[in-house]
Amino acid sequence: MVLAGKHFVCIKITGRANFNLSVDFKRLVIELRQKGYAYYLIELSECVLMDSTFLGVLAGLGLKVNQSEAGAPLQVVELRNPNARLTELLENLGVLHLFKVTQGPLSTPEAVQVCAPEPGHPSRAELTRACLEAHQTLMEINPENVARFKEVAKFLAEDLQKLEKKP
Repeated sequence: MVLAGKHFVCIKITGRANFNLSVDFKRLVIELRQKGYAYYLIELSECVLMDSTFLGVLAGLGLKVNQSEAGAPLQVVELRNPNARLTELLENLGVLHLFKVTQGPLSTPEAVQVCAPEPGHPSRAELTRACLEAHQTLMEINPENVARFKEVAKFLAEDLQKLEKKP
């Protein structure tokens, strides 16, 4: 679910945030960034778990926001109500510093409208590319993640190469 205001957007993630959801999430975030949104509130009270692909996509958003150009409006990614397991995963991967983490009920500072993004139907190649990019992001952000994900990234790169050669 997505709530959009004038200056911020709230994305509520429920259930398991996994590689299948990561492509739609990344597409949504790219569209929102192009529209000029600078404050991203990710509501996680009903998110039970994130896989490494989704964590990598989320970390990529945090990294892009934290690298915004001088003079650009302040950009923030706030993670609201992550459970202890999610917080631990983010910390262990060395990406927690990219986010503002808060707890408490959601109250919007302005009028919002509910947006229902159209779910995409990514191809196997798109899913594989998203998985590869997410794991590469995690390895770039924290060198300790190279040992964790280098074999996964190698497999995904080989798989993607095969998929892209198919007619």
